[in-house]
Amino acid sequence: MNVLDENIIHSQKENLRQWRIPCRQMGEELSRSGVQDSEVIPLLMRLKAPTFFTRDLDYFQPQLRHSRYCLVWLNIRPDEAAFYMRQFLRHPGFRTHEQRLGRVVRVHAKGLEFWQLGDAKLYRVEWLA
Repeated sequence: MNVLDENIIHSQKENLRQWRIPCRQMGEELSRSGVQDSEVIPLLMRLKAPTFFTRDLDYFQPQLRHSRYCLVWLNIRPDEAAFYMRQFLRHPGFRTHEQRLGRVVRVHAKGLEFWQLGDAKLYRVEWLA
């Protein structure tokens, strides 16, 4: 399940839906409006294999890795979120839930950086041409 933080603007959610990328947004379809950061992780733990997309830097921390979810920090402009979420979900290393779970990821214009469960190393991957 692709979960969007409240800070993902409506037009970007609509772009994802036009591209047939299923997603649910915090404050609309999940949880209540104004959900606090401290409530997000417990909510993710109750969902089946969620990938949480946010523009909040606070989620890019290696100690937040867990086998039940993936956290993705979109370090891009608000109006580019859908484009980069689609790029991320199409990347050969992140296409399936199984590949994403246990990772905390930073998505930016040049590529990806991520920590994965059981490994202290920060990995860097460029976008494929």
